[in-house]
Amino acid sequence: MENILKDKICGWKNLSEDEKNNIFSFNEKYINFLNNSKTEREANKVIISELEANGFVDINNLDYINAGDKVYYNNRGKSVFAAVIGSESLENGVNMIGAHIDSPRLDLKPNPFYEDAKLALLKTHYYGGIKKYQWTTIPLSMHGIIVKANGEKISISIGEDENDPIFTITDLLPHLAVEQSNKPLRKAIEGESLNILIGSIPSESDKDAIKENILNLLNEKYGITEIDFCSSEIELVPAFKARSLGFDKSMIASYGQDDRVCAYASLQALINAKQSAYTQIGIFVDKEEIGSVGNTGVCSYTFDFFMNKLFEKSGINSMGALNKFYCNSRMISADVGAGMDPNYLEVSEPNNASYIGYGIEINKYTGSLGKSGASDANAEFVGYIRNVFETNNVKYQLSELGKVDIGGGGTIAYILANRGMDVIDCGVPVISMHSPYEVTSKYDVYAAYCAYKAFYESNQKVNY
Repeated sequence: MENILKDKICGWKNLSEDEKNNIFSFNEKYINFLNNSKTEREANKVIISELEANGFVDINNLDYINAGDKVYYNNRGKSVFAAVIGSESLENGVNMIGAHIDSPRLDLKPNPFYEDAKLALLKTHYYGGIKKYQWTTIPLSMHGIIVKANGEKISISIGEDENDPIFTITDLLPHLAVEQSNKPLRKAIEGESLNILIGSIPSESDKDAIKENILNLLNEKYGITEIDFCSSEIELVPAFKARSLGFDKSMIASYGQDDRVCAYASLQALINAKQSAYTQIGIFVDKEEIGSVGNTGVCSYTFDFFMNKLFEKSGINSMGALNKFYCNSRMISADVGAGMDPNYLEVSEPNNASYIGYGIEINKYTGSLGKSGASDANAEFVGYIRNVFETNNVKYQLSELGKVDIGGGGTIAYILANRGMDVIDCGVPVISMHSPYEVTSKYDVYAAYCAYKAFYESNQKVNY
């Protein structure tokens, strides 16, 4: 008799040695990806390099495309759209997976340099949802670009090499922190206090001598002046390396796993999936952590621009082709979910929580309170996804983002659902999400890859 109860079984159980070796091997490459993709610009470069190494071509270099062609579009160095063209017309829909490659961080303000208490510092403005106290007294590295008025672009990466200096944000010593300790946690460190310590040696100048000395060093190395930082995008991120976690090395600790874990898994799935009758599209977008805004976020019509290029080069010029494409397509919003944390059990409802090491997480809806801001996938599409995963022996778990009324969050799912797609959130559960050192299970990372690959290879339609 078929088991009528749904059991949660750890994914590591009953694996063969070969299966375990595959999981660990896949994650070694993922760790390398994390260490080379600390920002959205760096992730963009690595993704395009991987695509090109596997036969993908810039769509701007092609006059026409046919079934089997592999193309990509680089959107301003911060997001990437890629496609493997199927035999079915694009108007009949595609199998699409969308992940984001930006993560919470600290950005430099337009006028960041100042000197105070005989030290030189940089002013920052935090990006995305962070707990500000987590960003003090940790090693930080500096990444980004400076664009001079003449158009010259200078790339900066300081703090990742062992011989590089690092940067940090200081905090108050406990001996003098009575008042600070009595504040609510979210008020103990103010946003304006997230100032980066960068130097202490003065120049011979009479005013702002330490600041001037730092600017002299930067001018010698990069040929830049203080005004050049007005047209820069410099990000401060944790200088920690991605590492295996635990005696059994079953987990990964790293900055930026939200959402580069799903970006990496979906990239490898797109590269390795067998060709489907339906075109397979992967999107790797920016700005999700601040609402998917701007021309590199998924709210931008740049994705429509990419699709219109696909239509044009496929010979499709029928009226309403874009609308048909949206309404006939299936999408996984590949974003992380909240893993059950034994230190904070009170915020989760056990029956509807995800556990790391138990497979990929499916969220029928995200949002907050009364599902506000969620797309809430239709039951028919949830059944479709279940069939794809179960047919391919992919371990999955259904969950919500914490208890009702506790909080909530969102993804890019609602944006594409608003345009007519069937969309569901499906990603890797994470512990310590949005912190400088997030935790995932290597089993779940590999399960996500298998899930995305199976979805790409599907030739089925949703049964409405």
